[in-house]
Amino acid sequence: MQIFNRLAVAASVYATAWLALGPAPVTASPAVSYNNSLVEQRADPHIMKHTDGWYYFTATVPAYDRIILRRAQTIQGLSQAAETTIWRRKSSGVGSGQVWAPEIHFIDGKWYIYVALGVANQWHIRPFVLEGTGSNPLTATWTEKGLIRTNWDTFSLDASTFVVNGTRYLIWAQQEPSRSDENSSIMIAPLQNPWTIRGTAVAISRPELSWERVGYKVNEGPFVIQRNGKIFLTYSASATDHNYCMGMLTASADANLMNPASWSKSRNPVFVSNPATNQWGPGHNSFTVSEDGQSDIMVYHDRGYRDIRGDPLNDPNRRTRVQKLYWKADGTPDFGIPVPDGPTPVRLRSYADAGRFVRFSAAGSSGVPSGEAALADTQFRIVSPGLAGGSTVSLESTSNPGVFVRRMDGGQVRFDASGSLSSAAAKAAASFNRRAGLADGDAVSLEASDAAGQYLGLESNGRLVVSAVGNDVAKQGQATFYLE
Repeated sequence: MQIFNRLAVAASVYATAWLALGPAPVTASPAVSYNNSLVEQRADPHIMKHTDGWYYFTATVPAYDRIILRRAQTIQGLSQAAETTIWRRKSSGVGSGQVWAPEIHFIDGKWYIYVALGVANQWHIRPFVLEGTGSNPLTATWTEKGLIRTNWDTFSLDASTFVVNGTRYLIWAQQEPSRSDENSSIMIAPLQNPWTIRGTAVAISRPELSWERVGYKVNEGPFVIQRNGKIFLTYSASATDHNYCMGMLTASADANLMNPASWSKSRNPVFVSNPATNQWGPGHNSFTVSEDGQSDIMVYHDRGYRDIRGDPLNDPNRRTRVQKLYWKADGTPDFGIPVPDGPTPVRLRSYADAGRFVRFSAAGSSGVPSGEAALADTQFRIVSPGLAGGSTVSLESTSNPGVFVRRMDGGQVRFDASGSLSSAAAKAAASFNRRAGLADGDAVSLEASDAAGQYLGLESNGRLVVSAVGNDVAKQGQATFYLE
């Protein structure tokens, strides 16, 4: 029913396609190419790219009984990489219960895994550290450094670490004794060594907003990305069903990070479930970098369905997903929406005007979209083969899956749902031949599959059209796009 409604709405939009007008991106980076979901039945994922060029992956397994590692030379390669178990649940004591949310870090020449361990038949979960010696963590010698002793002996989990201005910090989630009606807050403390905090920890975020208190009152899963002199700390909130979502704290890199006032909280979640793309409960994220080092990649888990029977923690189908993290003109991250399953969508940035992107837009009374375009409206999946088959490609909207860019007679362009593209002629009109960029061979141009010599392009008035280009240099520039 959700898919039917989505396509019905999209089909009713006899939309004119326009380009988003706005400031140029702070830093342009090439498109990435991954296929979601990356790893099935792996929650709380962490991927790090090491100095040896390999990607290392760890995550929670549904049985909650072991710590696993994978490695590959590409992010996509992690999908099929062999999995090694480097630690198993114990028969008694600490580590005999839950084994949750491992993270792997390389600190001062050794490997460290931060993991939450429980005690069998008790709700007694605390952060724990393993130390590995060896160049490859899958074959390293692992020793237990023990529990991280925090200021209180209360429910705590999801430890992570980062360095700012030469100081290494630990961040984690813990229940504060004075707030026993809440499940967990985000804590921070400097580290004396990778398994010992120094001084007194402070809470920098508590579940005080309505979207952080659905089902459970939770702030958990903190992780940091640094850019533009800022520290962006993402975290997850609410119950682990479709209400699970991500929030963000921001601090200046030169601020006193142990002062809660140095951190500002986004008043609304930054990443949430999306019915249109059929992605539910996104959260517990980490960040890594693309193979060429030019793009930031967000790693997270979600489910491909909304409704869960019983306790969500007993549902095994949280899966690892990856997508590109974009950056706004003001230097803050733009998370967009959880993208649909399948190939990673891209943005098409105009060669002629670096501040414009192809976007999905329903035409208003003036025919001109108003306001700043949402990231998802400027993302498209390059479907290959296209609707016309063969070597063609089609452009499918990310914010409105199942809706494609279509050339109309006279050179106009509109968006049509796949249900109205059933004839061979309609499929051909929604398909293009991908060519080297007419104005820049490193970019791309899209030639209509049913009209040789006519290309998708941006006219000087801002309209997206399909028209003949010929040797017109200006039109060649208008018909050239960079994929980001």
